Amino acid sequence: MRHPTRRSVALALLGFLVVLGLSQPPAVARAQAPTAAGTQAPAAAAAVYNVRDYGAKGDGSTNDTPAIQKAVDAANGAGGGTVRFPSPGTYKSKNTIHMKSNVTLQVDTGAAIQGSSADTYDPPESNPYDQYQDYGHSHFHNAMIYGDRLTNIGFVGGGVIDGQGNLITGNPSSGEADKIISLTRCNGLRIGDGLTLRRGGHFAALINGCTNVTSDHLNIDTASDRDGWNIISTTNVTVTNANIKANDDALVFKSDYALGAKLPNGHGRVSDSFLSAVCCNALMFGSETCGDFTDYQFERIRIEGSNKSGLGMVSMDGAKISDVHYRDITMTNVHSPIMQKIGTRKRCGNNPGVGSISDITYDNITATGSSPSFSPTLWGESSPNHISGVTFTNVNITVPGGNGTMSTAVPTNDPTNYNPNSIGTRPAYGWYLHNADNVSFTDSSVRFAADDGRPAVIANSGSSVKFTRFTAQRGSASPYDMGFQTVSGYCVADSHNTSGGSLRISTSSSGQDCGTAPTRYEAENATYSAGSTVDSDHAGYSGTGFVNTDNTTGAYVEWAVDAAAAGTKTVALAYANGTTSDRPMDITVNGQVVASGVSFPPTADWTTWRTVSLAVPLTAGANTLRATAITAVGCPNLDYLDVQA
Repeated sequence: MRHPTRRSVALALLGFLVVLGLSQPPAVARAQAPTAAGTQAPAAAAAVYNVRDYGAKGDGSTNDTPAIQKAVDAANGAGGGTVRFPSPGTYKSKNTIHMKSNVTLQVDTGAAIQGSSADTYDPPESNPYDQYQDYGHSHFHNAMIYGDRLTNIGFVGGGVIDGQGNLITGNPSSGEADKIISLTRCNGLRIGDGLTLRRGGHFAALINGCTNVTSDHLNIDTASDRDGWNIISTTNVTVTNANIKANDDALVFKSDYALGAKLPNGHGRVSDSFLSAVCCNALMFGSETCGDFTDYQFERIRIEGSNKSGLGMVSMDGAKISDVHYRDITMTNVHSPIMQKIGTRKRCGNNPGVGSISDITYDNITATGSSPSFSPTLWGESSPNHISGVTFTNVNITVPGGNGTMSTAVPTNDPTNYNPNSIGTRPAYGWYLHNADNVSFTDSSVRFAADDGRPAVIANSGSSVKFTRFTAQRGSASPYDMGFQTVSGYCVADSHNTSGGSLRISTSSSGQDCGTAPTRYEAENATYSAGSTVDSDHAGYSGTGFVNTDNTTGAYVEWAVDAAAAGTKTVALAYANGTTSDRPMDITVNGQVVASGVSFPPTADWTTWRTVSLAVPLTAGANTLRATAITAVGCPNLDYLDVQA
């Protein structure tokens, strides 16, 4: 039988005292007795360090920063742990909390860390590179919570960290803070889990030079001051279920020179989130854009309000922005729904050149604009710095309209200003493209709320600009619907106005090139399951009608497709789904399933037609391609099948 050691007896006694409420020794709570062999026992879960155990009062007036700092230091010194702010409690923090590695701050539901007006926060540090970015981006120490070169840190819980209106929105004096959370060069950050950041001054959160950032269910309310969350020079970021309401920019990705180098950015994911911005941008790249950005995906995001851009992207300081993809996003009350701009501010060290924007996709985007309205815009610099490789699929924008006719000449531009108003009134009420190549619109539309005398679209100076199944509303006094000015290789195919008529096209020093048109197979000429009908009661279809199948699993439409040679071909199935739920189908070629459960999501109504494209293998000669419903609601209405040459 193993006899207890003196330490184990002491621990037992202390534990008994804790139960009686006579002693609360926080360090002992995580101590581990040695095993019989003298080795350390297996590591337990990270210990919890209650700030009250270190002297915090939580009464809303006592300065609790010294106690908080003791808890943070103890957790860090022990190898890591959670510093807990229990509820109820309002923990006034009059000094900067210095965050440490392997520490998580947990603010319980009903608890709050509050900022102070005592002007006793850390002063801003000097920065030899502050000429390259705004003051708030250049200085990090002057914050409620600050950390540098940390690993494995977190800010979680259902409580609140609130600046209380005491944080500065402009350039702070010594002792004043302008941020809630300020982190540099960190690896491994977790922030959210119900946490709310409120009234952050210039920034609720600013991180720079970090990597491996995860955020879920983070709430930010800075609608009364400035920015929500600035993610700067940071890689490997995942943000889910964010709710950010800001006055300035809500969620913004930037890259500046505050740390004395052009740092990488990329591999970002943002999904299932809500954003709003009173004065500025909701979801933004820039304006600080020194280092390059690549590999970002934004999905299932709702934006309500932005006086600048809903989805903004600018390269002002030499950055290359590429491989960015937006999908399933709705925007309301946005003054500039979509804007891309390459500028020449060059506010970055090491003599930056002119940046670039390429390989950007927008899928399933709906936006309604607000006055004053800035037409959705792609604005590149002169060759070779054109915007290139941008695709829009099912992008539907309604702008306020209400303008009269005007000159269709290129508007004025300030190349050092990133704001939507840096470009003069666009001569198109809808899309204005300037110095843009390889741009395509498919199954997309632009409309106005009030009659407008400008064309729907103008493309000026570019190449390979294509519109397929594009719908544009016609102004009663507009000279034409679409204009191409010095564009080589424009194409407008299978497109019309909102009344179903042909679009009026004006060209100047431009050449048409639609390539080889796909082979179209109308659904009404295909074979289909029993109970299906060919109908024509929903406008906008191709040919003489569409196929309406039974609402049953196994309903299908099958096309006979010819291929000159064996190989993989891209096919597009045109459909309408006026319900509120997906109608997925299996796609088979020659009896073999080549794509299972392909999504055919709602299209708002039965007169809105979209396409779903996929690659399928075809043999030389005759083939059969069948789309089969896999749920009891049957197929969507099917219009045609396009097979690319």
